[in-house]
Amino acid sequence: MAQRIWWQVYPLGFCGASVRPQSDGERRMVPRLDRLVNWLDYMKGMGCDGLLLAPIFDSDTHGYDTIDFYHIDPRLGDDAAFDRLVSACHERGIAVMLDGVFNHVGRDFPEFQRELGRAQGQLRDGETISHSDEDMFSFSEAGDGTLDYKKFEGHAILPAFNHESPRVANLVVDVMVHWMQRGVDAWRLDAATTVPAGFWAKVLPCVRAQVPGAWFMGEAIQGDYPQIVKDSTMDTVTQYELWKAIWSSLKDGNFYELDWCLKRHDGFLETFVPQTFIGNHDVTRVASTIDGGKLALAATILFTVGGTPSVYYGDERAQKGIKTEGVGGDDAIRPEYPETPAGLSPRGEWMYRLTGELTAIRRARPWLTDATTAPTLLDNRHYAYDVSARDGGAKLHVDLNLDETPHADIFDGAGGELLLHVEHGAA
Repeated sequence: MAQRIWWQVYPLGFCGASVRPQSDGERRMVPRLDRLVNWLDYMKGMGCDGLLLAPIFDSDTHGYDTIDFYHIDPRLGDDAAFDRLVSACHERGIAVMLDGVFNHVGRDFPEFQRELGRAQGQLRDGETISHSDEDMFSFSEAGDGTLDYKKFEGHAILPAFNHESPRVANLVVDVMVHWMQRGVDAWRLDAATTVPAGFWAKVLPCVRAQVPGAWFMGEAIQGDYPQIVKDSTMDTVTQYELWKAIWSSLKDGNFYELDWCLKRHDGFLETFVPQTFIGNHDVTRVASTIDGGKLALAATILFTVGGTPSVYYGDERAQKGIKTEGVGGDDAIRPEYPETPAGLSPRGEWMYRLTGELTAIRRARPWLTDATTAPTLLDNRHYAYDVSARDGGAKLHVDLNLDETPHADIFDGAGGELLLHVEHGAA
């Protein structure tokens, strides 16, 4: 799985479902997952062979407030629609990764409502709120005498699991195995570092024992990445350090930042292969942060350094979108896509072609997955580096230049042949 190139999709937005349904009609069963089948050849055409799906389980609103881990959200379809999508992916050699939200659930999660009712009864009767080791949620009496419970980042609509409960561990194991037996190949673990590492160290080996080859990618925004991987037994974590260094160094004309980060990145690669990206469903679009020429260089960096890269849908079209705070703040970065690729604007075609050129270079050199980088030229606006295989037998040379028109050149390190000249609109 580490050598795959993933296309990340937020299905509720991509498929045109209502993210905040206001009626039964907006929650009715519509097999919108079928729309994704229309896009599998498109993603293969740009060199991606893994489909990373944001939440698809039954939820209250945006997918990260799960109601039922065993059923597809009716706004996206049912088990049959899911099976059709997985089958179509596997027919094309595409692996499928699901988003596992196992830190918290939605308020309508049945067990939360049951335990909430019990705790409210205890408080109403003047009793001390009691807990057992089996309780899946944690309740307490607030300072003003009202009932409180553990939440994700303080959001009342997102009750957090009690990860000390064996019932929670058993549920997570069962859910992951259930869907992997239906064809899922890997899991993204949402908010993974807000869950105790010991929980993952207990759960993930149990899943691997039943599904050999299971692969787990944890969301880690900050922290000691190698230690997180070691303690949790996850295969990889999201490399937010590199994400920030890529766009920031290009935006500010400060390649020293990128160079510093790539040195740390090489250190991570000694123990695991980080998951790399320049965009995802939680951040402002990279095309809204840097212009087209610099965007082309950002993609060049992504595909010429070690890691397991992903492309967030729309980034391959240089689409823009700014994340804001509050209700609806993610809507601009999680848009609907047309029914088929034919409905796309030709405006972003240059970026799609460039993505295909870059992934072709990478796919022809699987050693890039854990390759290391070494700078050969470093200045604020000009940066060149060699990318070397672990055994030293293969190499690329990459030259990034922000003056005067941002451009990059990728050379075969062995013979010095120019493999690709990168420039806005030039692919």
